[in-house]
Amino acid sequence: MALKERITEDMKTAMRAGDKERLATVRLLLAAIKQREVDERITLDDGQVLAVIDKMIKQRREAISQFEAGGRADLVAKETAETTVLQAYLPAQLTAAEIDALITEAIAATGAASIKDMGKVMGFVKGKAQGRADMGALSARIKQKLG
Repeated sequence: MALKERITEDMKTAMRAGDKERLATVRLLLAAIKQREVDERITLDDGQVLAVIDKMIKQRREAISQFEAGGRADLVAKETAETTVLQAYLPAQLTAAEIDALITEAIAATGAASIKDMGKVMGFVKGKAQGRADMGALSARIKQKLG
């Protein structure tokens, strides 16, 4: 079953169960997917859906830090709950050892020698780690290895 179909089925399940918070988050996700499909006039595959989910999680993490700074515990709880629902659609996260192995493989495959080759390495790694690792942390690790 495609990821988008699974999300649609989860929306129906949440509707039947009367789980309003989960339903609202799943609807937001489906709306974001549909918006991207309409904007780009394509049908998203699983990798592209994962990119949408990643973007939404990143937005929520940024919002959480802003709400914490503003002392809005109610909004922090809401955003945290949405993040938890969204993370359920991501594949299992890579371990530190797997990330290091992937970066080493990427450096060898691209022939990267310095920080100038960061884009090549990031392009190689991004395809394999999409949705399975935080891209910001991954980028920092690549800089550390190349630097």
